[in-house]
Amino acid sequence: MTTHFTDPSLDHISNKVQAGERLSFDDGLTLYNSPDLLGVGSMADGVKRLRHGDRVTFVVNRQINPTNLCVLSCKFCEFASKEGRPDAYVLSEKDMLDRLSPDLREVHIVGGLHAKWSFDDYLNVVRIVKKNFPSIQIKAYTAVEVDFFARREKLSYADVLRRMKEEGVVCLPGGGAEIFSERVRKELFPFKIGWSAWADVHRQAHKLGLRSNATMLYGHIETLEERVDHLLKLRGLQDETKGFLSFIPLAFQPGNTGIVQRPASAVDDLKTIAVSRLMLDNFDHIKSYWVTVGEETCAMALRFGADDLDGTILEERVMHAAKAGSPVGMAKERLSRLIREAGGVPVERDALHRDLETAAA
Repeated sequence: MTTHFTDPSLDHISNKVQAGERLSFDDGLTLYNSPDLLGVGSMADGVKRLRHGDRVTFVVNRQINPTNLCVLSCKFCEFASKEGRPDAYVLSEKDMLDRLSPDLREVHIVGGLHAKWSFDDYLNVVRIVKKNFPSIQIKAYTAVEVDFFARREKLSYADVLRRMKEEGVVCLPGGGAEIFSERVRKELFPFKIGWSAWADVHRQAHKLGLRSNATMLYGHIETLEERVDHLLKLRGLQDETKGFLSFIPLAFQPGNTGIVQRPASAVDDLKTIAVSRLMLDNFDHIKSYWVTVGEETCAMALRFGADDLDGTILEERVMHAAKAGSPVGMAKERLSRLIREAGGVPVERDALHRDLETAAA
């Protein structure tokens, strides 16, 4: 992996990467601050290719958001609503089943924290899917929801997660991580769990054999130092549990929040993917989430360290409530074409990142 950098500060980091040495906090900041985007991307692409070659995975999946009614009022969220508002909704069993089909490999379930729902109401969503479509793997719920269930029912995280697993959940999404900064949490989502609780939910899940994913919401009021700290916290937890399947950087969608005027730039998106690949040496998969960065940047990210495009999704509500400019869903054939156009080999997977088949050329 020989790269000629326009930024000489990257030479030392490149030597460490080639030697298999772990990058430090200062290295992460150097990568983020470097003007040599292509140099950073080249290093990340080299690491990705050593792990995965030209393979790029995706899953045929669907999101179900059972309700947007939520007891929290986070400044950055335009998905959540309150009872009586015109946009508030609760899906019926028929609504949920109409969104599913036998060709799906995964259903991703996440929603609001409904003031009148019990833990059993949330488990019933899982039961409905499992009963009617037993072959679909279920990814549910976020650490924020698990914490809500535990406090509501006066149960431990382990007890909540055990019941979820018994009902058919195979892994947890990574949502609710936002950015692991107390400063940002107090400013934007003061009533939401922070790093300690989020980490403990995932730690307990991994102990029970439930795999999970991790995320980072970037492009709002966080600093680069807080981004790197977030990555290092995740890397440390992965050292401890080895339970994370993938890492998904999520570009903040400003919508009408007024927090920032515009989304992160494509340069920031690509650099965040690359820095994540280089810093998270113990994560197998880095996702380029087309919902938040759009199709073109998503495809380019496959040359900046990403090896997975998430999935077809078909109906994404959370980011689109904040006016995400991407399609609401994407066909399997379109995902495969994006991968091939970027020089990759499309490989269909399941919710646990196990290969199903090489997508038709």
